[in-house]
Amino acid sequence: MVKISNLNQLAKNGQTPTDRKARKLALKSLEAAVNAVDPEQIIRKRVRLENSTLKVDEYVLNLAGFRRIFVVGGGKASGRMAEALEKILKNRITSGIINVPKTDQSRTEIIKLHKSSHPIPDESGVEGTRQMMRIAEQAGRDDLVISLISGGGSSLMPLPRGEISIDDKRKITDALLKSGATINEINTVRKHISDFKGGWLAKKAYPATILNLVLSDVVGDPLDFIASGPTVPDSTTFADGINVLKKYQLWDNAPEPIRRVLRDGVEGLIPETPKAGDKAFKKTQNIVIGNNRCASSEACSYLRSGGLSAFLLTSTLEGEAKQVGAFFAAIIREIVSSGNPARRPCAIVAGGETTVVVKGKGKGGRNQEIPLAAALKLCRSDGVVLASLATDGVDGPTDAAGAIVDGKTMMRAAKAGLAPEVYLAENDSYSFFSKLDDLIFTGPTGTNVNDISVLVAV
Repeated sequence: MVKISNLNQLAKNGQTPTDRKARKLALKSLEAAVNAVDPEQIIRKRVRLENSTLKVDEYVLNLAGFRRIFVVGGGKASGRMAEALEKILKNRITSGIINVPKTDQSRTEIIKLHKSSHPIPDESGVEGTRQMMRIAEQAGRDDLVISLISGGGSSLMPLPRGEISIDDKRKITDALLKSGATINEINTVRKHISDFKGGWLAKKAYPATILNLVLSDVVGDPLDFIASGPTVPDSTTFADGINVLKKYQLWDNAPEPIRRVLRDGVEGLIPETPKAGDKAFKKTQNIVIGNNRCASSEACSYLRSGGLSAFLLTSTLEGEAKQVGAFFAAIIREIVSSGNPARRPCAIVAGGETTVVVKGKGKGGRNQEIPLAAALKLCRSDGVVLASLATDGVDGPTDAAGAIVDGKTMMRAAKAGLAPEVYLAENDSYSFFSKLDDLIFTGPTGTNVNDISVLVAV
């Protein structure tokens, strides 16, 4: 079970009993949300083996019809997915390899867990992905390839195309992450500079049967963008990739091998990613087994059990973090002043993934920038709280999962001599919340379904 390690201290930071109550409710609801998408529990719940019949919801496979079963994949949650799947299938698995983060603590006996770098790809990730492709290429008509995919898979499963080097991929990935590009835009580029993503795994595995189990970290669950869709028809083109880089003024400074591959693709000199209608996808089944809505709904359920009226605003939230934070503050102010859209005690949950355009030299993440921006506009009302958390436990390039604020945060900041506007302008939310002891810590959670923000008014 995932726990917020400093929950008690965060609750105590409330200046009044009502603030402390609101803080605790918000934090406990975030714990409930993350635990609702525990990869091992989801696999056990959704995947069943009855004699020789494998069932995933309504999808059924007769394993007696397969000569061999291989397991491949990658992502922040894929290690625990593999651990759970291995317990179900046991010695029916022939072999497999999963690329996992270096912090992964999962344990398997048959499936190899290959540690790689995230969010910036490395050579270890390349080697693991090459081994997956060798498995795919040796799979035949009577074989089953089970793919386990979760958020983080794009970085953890790199296989540069053509003359592109892993260093080239690192540079463009870092630039895209700092540009404010959405995950869909980032993965549009990644798919077209890879020999693995954008449907290529399915293409190489054909005529084997593929069962792809997905823990989604992309807003709206578009299958071709989750881990850049290695087993899914690609809906984007080389031209789309170029347009993304030009949109964020990255094209001119992109590594030349990347620009060459994208240009060659547009000119038809190298093949496009596999599209809908390709025969490889006729033997591929993609199933989303967990997503942000599952987690956000559980947060609502917990808050209702605590006596609050709670509703899910959205599980598809996008936008710039600081603007989203200001919007959340506006909702809280409206609740306090008019009882709309809900009367106290109440809570609103919103899930999704925002972006941060990095202009300053500070340290932070979107789930720290949202609360900081909100705190600037929160009234001094008692018992109002906003907490935001990355479900993987790692918010941006920090060791925090997120942060929490209430109606007294600005008073505490002023007393400590902190200028929140300066910290926000410098993208230095981590330093701000460090000084107030309001960072949320969980450590890596072993799952990943985007972010969740909880607004509480008691």
